[in-house]
Amino acid sequence: MSTLRLGTRGSSLALWQADWMATLLRSLADGPEVEIVRVKTLGDTDRSTRLSEMGSTGVFTKALEDALLDGRVDLAVHSLKDVETTLAPGTTLGAFLPREDPRDALVTADGATLLELPDGARVGTGSLRRTAWLLRARPDLEVVPVRGNVPTRVGKIQGEGLDAVVLAAAGLKRLGMEEHISEFLDPERFVPAPGQGIVAVQIRADDPATQAHVGRVDDPVSRAAAEAERAFLAHLGGGCLLPVGAHGTLDRERVHLRGALSSVEGASWLQEEDGGAVGEAESVGRRLADRLLNNGGRAILDGVRDRIQ
Repeated sequence: MSTLRLGTRGSSLALWQADWMATLLRSLADGPEVEIVRVKTLGDTDRSTRLSEMGSTGVFTKALEDALLDGRVDLAVHSLKDVETTLAPGTTLGAFLPREDPRDALVTADGATLLELPDGARVGTGSLRRTAWLLRARPDLEVVPVRGNVPTRVGKIQGEGLDAVVLAAAGLKRLGMEEHISEFLDPERFVPAPGQGIVAVQIRADDPATQAHVGRVDDPVSRAAAEAERAFLAHLGGGCLLPVGAHGTLDRERVHLRGALSSVEGASWLQEEDGGAVGEAESVGRRLADRLLNNGGRAILDGVRDRIQ
């Protein structure tokens, strides 16, 4: 029986995702054995620099792509929202696993909702998108940059005197920490990051044996949503660190896509929707991106890039 080496970051959520993928592969008829290999990424070794200041190229993925290409691992598991729209040459995304809740979640010290937080409340996030969305909803908030894995960021409410933090609901649910959620933020107003809640499996493009295994766990619903959302992001020319949101859903054989982009403070905001056949998911994403760019989005994104460079 073959053994596949599965590369992953070492955070609690990344290891949960790696264990899930390993279990899926081992449960296949004639499935492979799986060895989990931990790989440190730039985002793991540098915990102090703001993500928006670290550049947009593979903060959490490049080291795993390098391990794929030099043969240390046969596949790598990522949170899709961390994966750049341009993959390392010689690699491809071989599978998308079933999506968990794509929404953002608010965790507060006392169970308060976003509207119930006091004036000037201190809310932690490491995301420019979440910063913009928060300030659009509550311009009075003090948004504080935070880094670290999911339990670390939740702990900052007490440890650093924050009133709240915003995280992906998927991570909290997967780690059994859903009881900490004070409010699920409405995805129509707090449009999630492209790919949020989806686990992606990256492999070498010239490795049909590994593709044959991982293709058997590919989820077509997640794939269609991912293709639409990532095409939208790529066509905007935006990296995964910019204040851009996209949320794809499926209804029978059609995909519906909501896309949004914003200035850093949330003052300038654009949101549109589009849809089409599942087989045209990428075209839906590109078409929606064109609409936003032509309606003022190009100037907004240029302003964001000037701010963060």
